[in-house]
Amino acid sequence: MKEIKVPELAESITEGTIAEWLVKKGDHVSKGDPILELETDKVNVEVNADADGVIAELLKEEGDDVEVGDVIAKVDENGEASASSEDSSGDQQAEASAAEQKEEPQQQEQKQESKQEEQPAGSNGQNNGNKDIVATPAARKRARELGIDLSSISARDPLGRIRPEDVDAAAKGGSKSEEPKSASNDKPKKEKKEEEKTQFDKPVERIKMSRRRQTIAKRLVEVQQEAAMLTTFNEVDMTNVMKLRSDRKESFQKKHDVKLGFMSFFTKAAVGALKEFPNLNAEIQGNEIIQKKFYDIGMAVSTDEGLVVPVVRDADRLDFAGIEKGIADVATKARNKELQLEDLQGGSFTITNGGIFGSMLSTPILNSPQVGILGLHNIEKRAKVMPDDSIEARPMMYIALSYDHRIVDGKEAVQFLRRIKEMIEDPYDLLLEG
Repeated sequence: MKEIKVPELAESITEGTIAEWLVKKGDHVSKGDPILELETDKVNVEVNADADGVIAELLKEEGDDVEVGDVIAKVDENGEASASSEDSSGDQQAEASAAEQKEEPQQQEQKQESKQEEQPAGSNGQNNGNKDIVATPAARKRARELGIDLSSISARDPLGRIRPEDVDAAAKGGSKSEEPKSASNDKPKKEKKEEEKTQFDKPVERIKMSRRRQTIAKRLVEVQQEAAMLTTFNEVDMTNVMKLRSDRKESFQKKHDVKLGFMSFFTKAAVGALKEFPNLNAEIQGNEIIQKKFYDIGMAVSTDEGLVVPVVRDADRLDFAGIEKGIADVATKARNKELQLEDLQGGSFTITNGGIFGSMLSTPILNSPQVGILGLHNIEKRAKVMPDDSIEARPMMYIALSYDHRIVDGKEAVQFLRRIKEMIEDPYDLLLEG
């Protein structure tokens, strides 16, 4: 009997929560096949079988917390898949196997190689090569339910990752090899909601926090306890950026196949300001200040499971199109739950845009161990006194900089934010530089 344990995930991740079992007791698995989806502090990862055999026992349930090294399942390396998990081709495979034993060794080897390329892999309903195909855990599960070979599915994702909707599209196109399994065969998910009543007989609902939400809550509190965090504000006249964007957005998209948004302007401006005020592109380690000579900018992205901050690498070396493509890439991966651990690590400064939700003003919280975060807000027309004392309605945005006062003085923070304002209000230099 082979034990399956929670593997080493990453240096900073030691535990997780079982989000979904991708197999059930009696299923046949091959070494490397994904057997469960594990929710960690940062991303969801697949845990793979490390031996061929049959799932003899699942020792943990969906929703259970597990640590690295915990035994979560057992595989019988000499067992046979249960009748309910064998697919309809089992009898035919047995007959073919018996016939092969009567063939010459060379003919048998050739036929076996052919079978490995063409036949489903027992109860999993997948080819042996399917473990090398890039697909989300939900897509793999859906493919097993529908009996569809993942290698026959065309992914619409530009990164080539197969998603559940691709599997459903393949099923509607007639590529399924068998009818979906009945709902009664599916393992019920562990209920995370619980209705109860207060002492005043009033209804409430108790919902278990996801591991990611627990981690977000813990780290936000830690930052406020450990850092001397302050926030300074300014406002930016967005007239010139909006005009420039309006004038060039069509030609920009036609040339680069990506939209020209406001985030690339603010990213360029932030990189320029960070070069002038390097303590905002730093972190504290003990009694030392580590000034970073690179500009990996975190982009806060809101997802259904909470806020994540994937990183656009080497933003100082990217032009506007490169930044926009980088932002679009990490945002898509975040919303599709396709982020990898390396996508979230190593940022030097963060930008968060609450304006997309209508926020007018906020005090963003630091993304530790970073010491600075730039907050963007909604654009609203407001009366502004012009240099000639006339009053005009101008599109204005409040911007905020939260910083760690332990290494960033108020003067630096105010000047940094004012430099952002100057570059955004005169964006043509940014285009020339980018």
